[in-house]
Amino acid sequence: MPLPWLPAGFTHPTRVEVPFGHHLRPISPDDTDLDMVAVMGSRERLWGIYGEAWGWPPADMSHEADRADLARHAAEMEAHQSFNYALLDTDETALLGCVYIDPPEKVGADAEISWWVVDECVGTELERVLDELVPRWIAEVWPLSEPRYVGRDLSWADWLALPDVPR
Repeated sequence: MPLPWLPAGFTHPTRVEVPFGHHLRPISPDDTDLDMVAVMGSRERLWGIYGEAWGWPPADMSHEADRADLARHAAEMEAHQSFNYALLDTDETALLGCVYIDPPEKVGADAEISWWVVDECVGTELERVLDELVPRWIAEVWPLSEPRYVGRDLSWADWLALPDVPR
């Protein structure tokens, strides 16, 4: 069993306000319908970002597989093993992206953080405010001293080339 990577008393946020009436909250299996639309509608670009590192999202992802993946994310969040936050509109009728906060797989950081927005939000003010919000939120709320923003301050290719954290 891996060692805990966050302090025992840490309570993860359950809602983070994002400008323009949006918010982040922990993803759940109940979000599967919204997640399928977001992920598969942006699949080609997401595969370009996460495919080599995570093998995600697969071209043939089924509703059942996505629901199982979201259930795993929810369970990992409750156990403080990793965190997946959905970016949602005010009424939670659209999932517009996700933020991942994970324990380090590669040496040199105490967390690995990445995020994405759906294709239709790329280049918008929503994407810009999320890009500003995530590092500030991590610095202000999370008990991390060396977070790594994969795909931001380090390319995915450079991340893959780093040595793995010894297990």
